[in-house]
Amino acid sequence: MSAVDAFDHALAAGLLRPRPDRVGGLGDLARAVSGSPLAPRVEEAAEKAAAGSASEDHLVALAAARAALLGAVHDALVASADELSGRLREEPAPAAAGPRTAVNLLAAARTWLTDLARTGWQGIDHELAGGAAPIVSAMLPEPGLRRLAVLLDGFAAELAASCPGAALERVPERRWADLWSRALLLTTPGAADTPVAATATGRLLPLGVDLQEHATAAQAQVHAVFEPADGSAPRLVRASVCAPKPDTVVAAGVWQLLRPRLSLLTALGEGRSMELDAMPLTEEGDLLWDDALARPGDPADALATARVVLPTAIAPLTAPLNRHPACLAEPVFLEGYDRRQEGEVLTFTVAGRDLPVDTDRIPAAGPLTPEAVAGSRACVGLLRWDDGGLRLQPLAVETTVRRKAVALHAGAWAGGTADKAGARAEKAATDAVTVLRERAGRLLRK
Repeated sequence: MSAVDAFDHALAAGLLRPRPDRVGGLGDLARAVSGSPLAPRVEEAAEKAAAGSASEDHLVALAAARAALLGAVHDALVASADELSGRLREEPAPAAAGPRTAVNLLAAARTWLTDLARTGWQGIDHELAGGAAPIVSAMLPEPGLRRLAVLLDGFAAELAASCPGAALERVPERRWADLWSRALLLTTPGAADTPVAATATGRLLPLGVDLQEHATAAQAQVHAVFEPADGSAPRLVRASVCAPKPDTVVAAGVWQLLRPRLSLLTALGEGRSMELDAMPLTEEGDLLWDDALARPGDPADALATARVVLPTAIAPLTAPLNRHPACLAEPVFLEGYDRRQEGEVLTFTVAGRDLPVDTDRIPAAGPLTPEAVAGSRACVGLLRWDDGGLRLQPLAVETTVRRKAVALHAGAWAGGTADKAGARAEKAATDAVTVLRERAGRLLRK
């Protein structure tokens, strides 16, 4: 990671006239991949960049080297997670070639990203950040380019909000270098190709939901185990849904926006399985959800699924461009752990290994609380990488309330709730959405 940090530091100052005190970061990156097939191209690219004469192809090579190093860190973390869970992984499948159209748009995006690298984050201004707007507008109508278009749009918005770069007190070097290198690699024809999706027929057993909120959007990603109808080995899968939201809709009210778009959330809240019939499934384990291809199944307890079925589930492989430590989210089941609270930091000790618990990721849109996690004796969670190490994000726990064993789930209110706090939040959200719809209707009528 030190080679990545050194390169990011050099990128922040710009590669048109590299600063002498940061040129060493380019050499560090080249030396870090010296034993790989990338070595000759990266070494040449580092030399050209140090001289201020790097071409677009040279910058693509540097971005590829950076991605390869972070991918190696990702793989090491995945191996550590697999060791903890005893999990097996699928074999890689060949990627399907995507359409080779709109090469001119890819070239335009690559040129803008090259200008960014040459200028550096400390030299950005509104004119440079705004250069992505026409490229994004031209890309959005093309389905195969929307992934890159959305990335460029968000990246440009962050840069514009931080202009002028020279006035920044703190530059988010790692984040912006992540966005820059990923976008640059996506401009390479074929980089966004993905394996052909298969279909899934069988029983889906939810484990828990990861809810992410923004002032204007919300996303729920349900992690589950899929048991194929043909009797083959179960596998880990995900189903995601996102929706725009007003900033007045918070806590449990968010489920009102997401629930109509994904029937799986209702099943999760009710503690039920789902029966799937030829649901599209990507090689990375993402279900392309269609409510017409799913129906509610029998009751299914997430903790029982995690205890019995999760250890036998095969994990999908990660696509090359998604091999990044920040993308790690491995479902695990833990029990019999020791707990230690030091200030606000909760740590589980599992088989002699300390695992910090990321209680900040527990959503307010459910009954699960940091206190419940601290008093738990079994936990379903996601292993994530943060601040240089693995951390556990709780999804559900088994704990004791008033001397009775109970299960608390972060997504327990996803399908609706009779809980007083949850019901109040739902009602407040209903009122807010109703008012906003009325106002929008009046504006449209005018």
